[in-house]
Amino acid sequence: MTLPRAAICSLALVATLTAACAASTPRGDAATAPGPYLQLVNATFDSVTAVAVAPAGSEAFQRIALGQPLQGGLTAATLRVPPGQCLRDLRITFRNQRVERLTAVDICRVHALRLDAKPAR
Repeated sequence: MTLPRAAICSLALVATLTAACAASTPRGDAATAPGPYLQLVNATFDSVTAVAVAPAGSEAFQRIALGQPLQGGLTAATLRVPPGQCLRDLRITFRNQRVERLTAVDICRVHALRLDAKPAR
């Protein structure tokens, strides 16, 4: 899918859909099994300093280990999401303290998220 130039430069958070989750039954206790992985691509001008995840519609955010800030300008990191349900809200904090919230992201189907820059208005 080709996005118009304005959409490429939007601070809207664009989810890149990948293949659906494998249809296998999880083994062992789901509460202790490691969570899924999520690739976060930062194509904004600001560094991402924190990422947190919560069940969709809740405020029970858990920080995801980022290690070091994810620099702006098209960098990526693979993050391990805590175990839980498929629908999650994500809270992305940038270096300038701006916070973006993505709601009801199906992390069982979406394995990568791209943060894009908004055009000036």
